[in-house]
Amino acid sequence: MITVGELLDNKGHGIWSVTPENTVFDAIKLMDEKGVGALAVVNDEALVGMISERDYARQVILKGRSSNDTKVKEIMSTQVYYTFPTQTVDDCMVVMSERRIRHLPVLKGDELVGMVSIGDLIKDIIAEQKFIIDQLEHYIAGDEY
Repeated sequence: MITVGELLDNKGHGIWSVTPENTVFDAIKLMDEKGVGALAVVNDEALVGMISERDYARQVILKGRSSNDTKVKEIMSTQVYYTFPTQTVDDCMVVMSERRIRHLPVLKGDELVGMVSIGDLIKDIIAEQKFIIDQLEHYIAGDEY
């Protein structure tokens, strides 16, 4: 069973973030440039929140606000669920499913070391299942390695 740390080693530890003082427009622009659906909100190197496309849709668009005039701190989620490098992909799937979230920051102590998305976890689970199926097919067929 793969850990979050191993997953990050394979996918990369890149973290895209904004500060609470950035505008929502800046955050959405960065999400678009990086092809991600959420960003960590970091203040003085500490994780203080998350901002997602969902936050934008619900807190800016539906309320008729301006993304240029609204600060990230006004709409970000401050209750942040996170994981650690030692937790398994399965553990993360449980948290994300129960909490209905799509992104989990990865903390090592207080340091933000990565971000995993539901898509990252699903890709890993599918790859692991494919490997097991291939192994079983070889075993059934009597193939030697």
